Amino acid sequence: MLRSFFIYLSKAAWAQRLITGWGFAWRTASRFVAGTNLADALKAVRDLNAKGINATLDHLGEHTNAPEEAQQAAEDIFATLDAIGAEPGLRSNVSIKLTQIGMGLDERLCAENLERVLSRARAAATFVRVDMEDTPYTDKTINLHYAMREKGYENHGIVIQAYLFRTEADTRRLLQDGIRIRNVKGAYNEPPDKAFPKKADVDANFDLITKIMLDASLAQASSLSEDGRIPPIPAIATHDDKRIAFAKSYAEKIGLPKSGMEFQMLYGIRRDLQESLVSEGYLVRVYVPFGTHWYPYFMRRLAERPANIWFFISNFFRG
Repeated sequence: MLRSFFIYLSKAAWAQRLITGWGFAWRTASRFVAGTNLADALKAVRDLNAKGINATLDHLGEHTNAPEEAQQAAEDIFATLDAIGAEPGLRSNVSIKLTQIGMGLDERLCAENLERVLSRARAAATFVRVDMEDTPYTDKTINLHYAMREKGYENHGIVIQAYLFRTEADTRRLLQDGIRIRNVKGAYNEPPDKAFPKKADVDANFDLITKIMLDASLAQASSLSEDGRIPPIPAIATHDDKRIAFAKSYAEKIGLPKSGMEFQMLYGIRRDLQESLVSEGYLVRVYVPFGTHWYPYFMRRLAERPANIWFFISNFFRG
């Protein structure tokens, strides 16, 4: 119930106007968001790299309301890619949302913007992870991903969500084509005919998807690129100790080297776990969001974990 409420707030314009006006809201959000500008985000990436952690940069934004906004979002992504390209030692790629560059407005506009992004990423010698959004966009996202591959762009990967019934079939299809996947549980409020309603079922499906991905990585001998920008086929995105333990155990069982998979986590969450995994020799990549459009992202982080809500409330009472 509480999760659904915060997901509702993430989309409510009235709530965004109210909450972003509270000074303590940004103070709380800054735990999960690297800053409001690119310079802040690049510093965060350098700090992570110094600890042996790779990164993916996300200039926050989604559901643009006009073509001009979508074009501006693409320009912002170009700036991030150019900054990565200008700093060869920076071990980072980028993550984007398709509604950020026009998917909800005009699919052709979105496709044009995505192709421009992938072309710029190619020039910057880096990789683009296309985030998955809620189910109205699932097929559109997958189809556009394949359309870009048909045009010769292979410098991009996709995200799948373990709470959807369809995800096992999607995963097998994507892996058959050698596509790099980030496995996440899912952070949207989906109807019961599309998603597992119980956490135990989501966890079980997450582990199944992880198993399928690790098998594919072993078969295709995938690994991290030397510059840290192009990930191996499987990216296991979770802070859940049990999911991580399953991935480690299964990888060891099948003989997959640690270079054949990557754990991904969110900026500001479980830093102890991130550093512990690195010390064990595992690949870790942290999702580093930045920008002024932090509100929807922040609300979804509150929805995911009760501990985040109490952190928010404690800042409220501190003023």
